[in-house]
Amino acid sequence: MINKLNNKNTEIANIIFTVFQKSYAIEANLIEALNFPPLARNTEDIKKSETTFYGFTENECLAAVIEVDTNSQCLDICSLTVDPSYFKKGIASKLINYVLEMSDLSYARVETAVANTPAINLYKKHGFVEFKRWTPSHGIEKLAMSVVT
Repeated sequence: MINKLNNKNTEIANIIFTVFQKSYAIEANLIEALNFPPLARNTEDIKKSETTFYGFTENECLAAVIEVDTNSQCLDICSLTVDPSYFKKGIASKLINYVLEMSDLSYARVETAVANTPAINLYKKHGFVEFKRWTPSHGIEKLAMSVVT
């Protein structure tokens, strides 16, 4: 089941944080990043965020989180994390479909590490195409992808 999450609530923010930490630890290992900025995000950062969080719950456990922001005509997918216990169940696709279908914006975009092949393939499956590459100051090469909604 997919529901909007109240990230301002400390208990909910802590649960989101736990899913982020488990998922981002796997991603950091996958892309061989020693300093992975998403792992530095704490519960207070999540509580202060003005973005919107949606969660996929299975067996009363938060299995995955998608964080989005809307500006102008664009839906930005800020983060998409799945608890490793729920990998390979199609949950990430369900969350992507959910935010794309509920949006009346012109297009959606997402950024990920160039080395994160599973994420790139997931977004391609949903029609996203690469439009930009760059290397931020933290040194992890990134790419941006978008899709018309």
